[in-house]
Amino acid sequence: MRLLRQMIAGKSGATAIEYGLIAAIMSVALIAGFGALSTSVQGVFETVTATITAAWG
Repeated sequence: MRLLRQMIAGKSGATAIEYGLIAAIMSVALIAGFGALSTSVQGVFETVTATITAAWG
């Protein structure tokens, strides 16, 4: 707990916390982006599968 208080009080601690927050926000954005991308890719594969299935009879 003492180390945490020292980090918050110092400039280096504040900088570390800022970088941590930036990394957390970027992680959330990447996860959301991958979710949207996976939905699009799934749609493409479903279309390809349906087309191939229809072509083969």
